[in-house]
Amino acid sequence: MQIGDWGHLFVIISFFSSLVAAFSYYKNVSCDSEDLGSKKSWKRFARIWFGIHALSVLGIIAALFFIIYNHRYEYHYAWSHSSNHLPVQYMISCFWEGQEGSFLLWIFWHVVLGGVILFTNKEWESSVMAVFCAVQAFLASMIIGVVFPFIDLKLGSSPFMLLKETMPDLPVYNINPNFIPEDGNGLNPLLQNYWMVIHPPTLFLGFATTLVPFAFVIAGLWQRKYKEWIRPALPWALFSAMILGTGILMGGYWAYETLNFGGYWNWDPVENAVYVPWLILVASIHTMIIYRNNSTALKTSMILVMASFLLILYSTFLTRSGILGESSVHSFTDLGLSGQLLVYFLSFIVLAIALLWFRWKEIPTSEKEASMYSREFWIFIGVTILSLAAFQVIATTSIPVYNAIAKGLGLELKLAPPVNQELHYSNWQVWFAIGIAFLSGIGQFFWWTKMTGKQLWDKLFIPVLLSLLLATLIILLGGLTKDVKPEDFPIYRRVSYILLLTTAIFSIVSNVTIFISVVKNNIKLTGGAIAHIGVAMMLIGILFSSGYTETISMNQSGLLYSKEFPDEVNTENVLLFRMTPEKMGNKYQLTYKGPRIEAKGFPGYVNKDSIYPTNDLYKVITRRELKKGDKTYFKKGDTLEVNPENTYYEVLYKNKDGKEFVLYPRLQKNPRMGSIPSPDIKRFWDRDLYSHLSAVPVNAEEREWSEPQAQVLHLKDTAFVNDYIAVLDDVERIEAIPGAVIKKEDIALRAHIHIFGPNGVSYSMHPIYVIMVSEGNVIGYVPETLEDLGIKVTFKELNPDKEAFTFEFSSAQRDYIILKAIEKPMINVLWIGTVLLVLGLFIAILRRYNEFAKMRDKAA
Repeated sequence: MQIGDWGHLFVIISFFSSLVAAFSYYKNVSCDSEDLGSKKSWKRFARIWFGIHALSVLGIIAALFFIIYNHRYEYHYAWSHSSNHLPVQYMISCFWEGQEGSFLLWIFWHVVLGGVILFTNKEWESSVMAVFCAVQAFLASMIIGVVFPFIDLKLGSSPFMLLKETMPDLPVYNINPNFIPEDGNGLNPLLQNYWMVIHPPTLFLGFATTLVPFAFVIAGLWQRKYKEWIRPALPWALFSAMILGTGILMGGYWAYETLNFGGYWNWDPVENAVYVPWLILVASIHTMIIYRNNSTALKTSMILVMASFLLILYSTFLTRSGILGESSVHSFTDLGLSGQLLVYFLSFIVLAIALLWFRWKEIPTSEKEASMYSREFWIFIGVTILSLAAFQVIATTSIPVYNAIAKGLGLELKLAPPVNQELHYSNWQVWFAIGIAFLSGIGQFFWWTKMTGKQLWDKLFIPVLLSLLLATLIILLGGLTKDVKPEDFPIYRRVSYILLLTTAIFSIVSNVTIFISVVKNNIKLTGGAIAHIGVAMMLIGILFSSGYTETISMNQSGLLYSKEFPDEVNTENVLLFRMTPEKMGNKYQLTYKGPRIEAKGFPGYVNKDSIYPTNDLYKVITRRELKKGDKTYFKKGDTLEVNPENTYYEVLYKNKDGKEFVLYPRLQKNPRMGSIPSPDIKRFWDRDLYSHLSAVPVNAEEREWSEPQAQVLHLKDTAFVNDYIAVLDDVERIEAIPGAVIKKEDIALRAHIHIFGPNGVSYSMHPIYVIMVSEGNVIGYVPETLEDLGIKVTFKELNPDKEAFTFEFSSAQRDYIILKAIEKPMINVLWIGTVLLVLGLFIAILRRYNEFAKMRDKAA
């Protein structure tokens, strides 16, 4: 059997073993409680089959990684997502780039979480694991890749399909049925980033963790344990919120570092589809805590916990069914799984609604009315705002779904997503954020004590006063009331920004007050305050870094760079010629130093002018010694391994005080996706300077050179080339030519030409003239190009009678880049806030798990 056959066998085993385990756990729960022998037997049987399922999942992972790592391009998955020169860490990213691999990652995390439940919660094991294993069966069916021929039904898409099975019509198979490609299609260049090694596993762990509280609420309804499920589910809900939130934030930071739209959140439909379940999950945590403290909001908690998991399934459907079409950069191509995904989604919706329907009247309710001065009242208001924020986002994101449903019914809606979706969502969400910031501040005071209206005012007076003073100070000094055109910054937006800043500061002050009063008694009680401070800081960071981003690379030359460029490129970018200093506004002077490349074994970047290309794109030869400091890493003529896709453009920044720093914005040229720019970022304590390329010259082979001009030179003669002075210093015979093979009898001459460039900078050029005596005196040329000045020199002839040499000089557009630079103020406040949010949730997890563990051990 081939490795792919083993992998497919493991998929089949994982599917059927999950079904058997689900049925066995179901039988264990359904057995008469007095029939202890049968219950024990079914549980033992279920555990065995879950163990088989876990081992088969590990087998699938091992088989698929073996195929990718060993470049087995006869398999479609390896050919589609990998290539020969991909580093190992990005081979890991290949694993989950495709739909099948990402489903497998999701399945793996469920196996891990199921194992944790087996060892930590024996009481709920059977009912919870029955739900777990049922979900696993659905997920395993997504990668089983079985076709039922008589009914033309495809179940799943296997990652172990051969290339000739998925693409049988390739002409090459008519010539060679056993054809195997020499190289793969490669990994999406946007995913060739270290964040893409850790972000997807974290995000899918977040997806997987939403199943745990969902399984507990289903188990509670199933076994009529309407109250008991809250205690074990709450730590898992907190853990899920922490992991899913961390995954979302990692994705935002990846976008900030890798993409060039100048932000971290673009309100993309797939971003929205993950953000919404997180909002609902956070809302469910608050209602679960209400129930723990006051025995109210039980039904609400059930609905919200169910909704968070079901919304994860809905986001999966949106992402993978192809329904989003071109409206999302994140969506997968449709592999024909849309119907299967819909069945998966609807099955669990029906299960959840049916259980709620049949148990609704039995679920305990509280007759207490929430006072306006009670914590329950304010938390319900907060939960309502979180739910409305989620509804607004998902309602707009689902526009393609509405169109598809209407089309299925024979109607045509022609609804279109917002033209400016960033502005659309932001204008709505800012008001929800104001409400959340205000409530996360005021709610904390109710959380710890019961109070009257007067007591509330006494508690709030100092925080409110201090918040207003701080907000006023920041508004006046921070530019929130800056004078801009009303159409660019309308009054309603200014008002919303001022309110958001004020309420976020109020939340920070209030929660710091609570933190100080609580930490003295028990640090485990500070999780909520720390998390709320983190959220408020995130809102302030988002407000300033998104609302007050400033483009500092405005075109002040009065030149139109190109009629083919968009207006934004012509007006908001600076043109930099190589080695020519250029002022950027009144803050910086920029000097473009030239393109650089990464080389294996060399720290930092290598100047492209210091290397010769070879026939192998991934290997180059050094023109000169490569040194870093006092250490020589490579000698002249050494061979280097490089990644030809990535070019880094060195830009020297010099501020008004003379301080300098260097940025390296990147351009990745990929056969699949063309040229993809990525930014480089200089971080200051109060802002980020974010720079990315908007345009670079065409490839060297596409450049238009002037007609060559021949000049006959003697040693030490001078010539004028493209307005620069050139001096022929020397001509020497050489024994070897980098990147070429010459024989002993062949004659190779190398000229040394000195070019005096602008600003006192001088250059050396070394064109080569070859007489191939071994080939019958065939003449060859190795011209040299000086990108800084746009000059190409060819050593054309020997003139022994005159003791002179003929050179041809051509000129072209000098090397340049067009660069955009923007400042993002206070963005570090956002990143600090994310750390505090995660820390606060972690502290809350420890507290709630300790409470659960004490009750569990006491019951045992």
